[in-house]
Amino acid sequence: MPTIVGDELELHEYLDETAFSTSAHFSIQESTGPLFTNYAAIDLAIIPGMAFTPQGDRLGRGKGYYDRLLPKLQCPLIGLAFSFQVVDAIPSEVHDVRMTEIVSG
Repeated sequence: MPTIVGDELELHEYLDETAFSTSAHFSIQESTGPLFTNYAAIDLAIIPGMAFTPQGDRLGRGKGYYDRLLPKLQCPLIGLAFSFQVVDAIPSEVHDVRMTEIVSG
């Protein structure tokens, strides 16, 4: 589970529905489970976004949290979106990591 720590996005293990606290950054629930750093053990990552293109480009919220995390992952990256979030084009830069696939509905 992603957790914001300073300017970074850390991954923490999911224990159960009681192992969460409210984030000071976005007032969302974040895992309080143990820190997870074995990125090579991740088989699949579901990545949120504000918008995606059919080619796999992703628009986030502008803080770069996922821009710094995604290069560490060597697994398929699945962008999860509502159909209205899939658009023809969005701004992208050289450092942006494309999703392997976009799932929308």
